[in-house]
Amino acid sequence: MSTSRIRALLVIVFALACSPSSQAEEYPTRTIKMIVPTGAGGITDILARLVGKHISEKLGQPVVIDNRTGAGGTIGTRAVAQAEPDGYTLLMVFPSHAANPALYAKLPYDSEKDFAPVSMVTKVSEILLVPNTSPAKTVTEFVELARKGQLNYASVGVGSLAHLSMELFLSTAGVKITHVPYRSVPQAQQAVMTGEVAAFFDTPITALPQVNAGTVRALGISTARRLAVAPEIPTIAEAGLAGYEVVGWNGVLAPAGTPRPIIDKLNRTIVEALKTPEIEKLLTEQGLEAVGNSPEEFASLMHADIEKWIRLTRAAGIQPQ
Repeated sequence: MSTSRIRALLVIVFALACSPSSQAEEYPTRTIKMIVPTGAGGITDILARLVGKHISEKLGQPVVIDNRTGAGGTIGTRAVAQAEPDGYTLLMVFPSHAANPALYAKLPYDSEKDFAPVSMVTKVSEILLVPNTSPAKTVTEFVELARKGQLNYASVGVGSLAHLSMELFLSTAGVKITHVPYRSVPQAQQAVMTGEVAAFFDTPITALPQVNAGTVRALGISTARRLAVAPEIPTIAEAGLAGYEVVGWNGVLAPAGTPRPIIDKLNRTIVEALKTPEIEKLLTEQGLEAVGNSPEEFASLMHADIEKWIRLTRAAGIQPQ
């Protein structure tokens, strides 16, 4: 065989070895990093550790959770947008990812074009919490309290679901109170427990233990239906704020350009995890709804939410920073 033919064959073999399908078969061969753009202890962090554990068990490589807080989640999100698109850097997003285009005049990335959706993980509601010493025992009483005095409320950052849920609540009720952002859910919870703030929208997985312990009082659920695990808590709409509804979600993204076979492998692993009876039961017990959908379905839902939050923030008079 001539030297030129040998070289040609070597080129073909090398190309096949480097092809996306070949990469996907080998992937992963080292540690995967999943960046969480919020502090430890919140719903996004908890879900990242749950999903990461399953990915590690199924794909045979460690998954390290990297919490990078700040700027409404944009710091951690930017790190993933700028990462190599090789499947070794992932992002567990929360609702602020879809809200940030409405809240920031200039983001250091494009919320859609710079990412490859993998799968939505869960849908989540918010619970309106007040201190157990608050004179407000219902949604209507809280609105009246807000009309009378200078109140404040906690969130876990600008653009977080807690922030947006309350801003929509205030806009719908026609009242104003002061926003006080905290760096993590435990800090915000502590603020509402001690009465440092008058209210906080929290997710069921972290709110219900405090409600059941009597350290805070729950006034209402943000979604259109009551939670199966806490049917005694009314929806905010039925408790006096007609038409109010907020549904949040968490999901996994990769950098744009990540080979589709790798995206598909991660998608299958995550969807499989969410369909296991033990994980489904665990999420339901915490007031969460397991999703697990295709990359295209996740992309479509994310796009719809981006447009929704732009409309709602403009209607509420919230100007981009």
